[in-house]
Parts: sequence; C-alpha cells; structure tokens
Amino acid sequence: MALVEARNLTKTFSSGQSAFGIRAAAQVRAVNDVSLTIEAGETLGLVGESGSGKSTLGRMLLRLIEPDSGEVFFDGHDVLRASGAELRRLRRDMQIIFQDPFGSLDPRMTVERIVCEPMAIHGSENRAERRHSAAEVMRAVGLDASALPRYPHEFSGGQRQRIGIARALVLRPRFIVADEPVSALDVSVGSQIVNLLKQLQRDFSLTYLFISHSMPIVRYLANRIAVMQQGELVEVGTTEQITAEPRYPYTRTLLEATPEIEFSSR
Repeated sequence: MALVEARNLTKTFSSGQSAFGIRAAAQVRAVNDVSLTIEAGETLGLVGESGSGKSTLGRMLLRLIEPDSGEVFFDGHDVLRASGAELRRLRRDMQIIFQDPFGSLDPRMTVERIVCEPMAIHGSENRAERRHSAAEVMRAVGLDASALPRYPHEFSGGQRQRIGIARALVLRPRFIVADEPVSALDVSVGSQIVNLLKQLQRDFSLTYLFISHSMPIVRYLANRIAVMQQGELVEVGTTEQITAEPRYPYTRTLLEATPEIEFSSR
C-alpha cells in the first residue's frame, strides 16, 4: 500500500478582475483532477513551470490547503476527514520544507525557538528534552548546537535552509514535502542542500515529495518523476523513463530548459 495517495484532487482559486470598472471573480483552476501515489521510502519529484500547480498540490497533501474535491490518504488514514487528536497525530508524520529560507523563519525568534516550536505545539517532551532534540537535528543538518541561541539574520541563506530542514525533521516525520527548497539559493549551495536531503532520507527513513522546476535536480534526487502542466498531471514514470523517453513535448522542453548541475558534497 502506498504511504501517500491522492485521488482526483481539484482546487480552484478566485481572483478579482476588472471589466469596465466592475470587479468580477475569475476562477483559476490551480489543480485539476490529480491523482498520484507515493511509496514509502521513495522520492517522487514533482516538476513543472511556475504556476503549474505544484505547490498547491503539495500543500493539499498536507492539508495546508483544503481541496475543493478529492481525497488524500496517509498510511491508509483519510487525511481530509481527520480531526482533533487523529489529525494532530497525522501532522506529526507529515511536514514541509519551504522554498524561501529568508521568509520562512521568524526573525524575532531564536533558532532554538524555531526548531522547538513543532515539539511545543504537539506537546512533546519538556523544555530540556526539546532542546536536546533540537541540538540533535541541528547536528544532523550540518550545524552546531551553538547556533541555537542565535537569530536567523546571523546565518547565510544555505544555513537558514538547514535550520528550516531541522524544524521539519525534529518531530521525526515519515513524509516531507520539499517545496522548491533550493530555488532561492545559488547553485553550489543548492547542490549541498540536495545532497543533505539525500543523506537525511537514508538516516531518518524519509519519504519525499520533492517539488522543483529543475529537471536536473529532480533527475538526481528522485526515484520517480511526475510532470505537471497547467494544473494537470501529464506524465508519471520512473526517472529513467521520463528522462530517456519522455512522452510529451512539454516534458522534453523541461529537460532541455535547464543545464546540468554538479552536485557537491555537504
């Protein structure tokens, strides 16, 4: 059985448009009847241009955005019907790494508070135990525990993204949506983060949905690739199938659009 399963997910947003001075609601179909599965332990790369619906789909899987219709299952549990204690249990196992390491960390909070916040929300451990857990995940992402009393502005973009990864990891989730986690970083730093994610997957038995517009990154990291265009899933297959024999011209365009990347070590 798949760890994560989406069935016929659809999401439409309304945006105001002006026509002869009259505001009218325009319907934008961000995700249109998308179904997919993610097996335990794999990385599914979700690739497409900006505005293709990738991030909306990823957030619906975590129920950060409510779909208009469709179903989401995590390890056999109905995510969209869960409430109360059941939903809290599910959310411990399902976390997100955000795209922007500069905007996703509260500048008024110390690193310790940022990383410990998920544990505090879920009532995990006492303060000393939370600090110990935070120090452990900081070391796992390549930062020293001495960073805990400092503030986000004291760190580089790559270091901030490592802090964001530590925050996602601290509850020991099983599934992580990585929403374009290297697109705001330069290539060399981004390659280090990609290698870090690969290492953490092995160390913590993680399952990833890795969202990106970069085929070279997805090809390096993912077991399978799903291609989105204008809110629809147009092609899904193994990484080898998608990169060697793409079925759709759009997929071939994505493959040709970005140069190869050399992935440096941590």
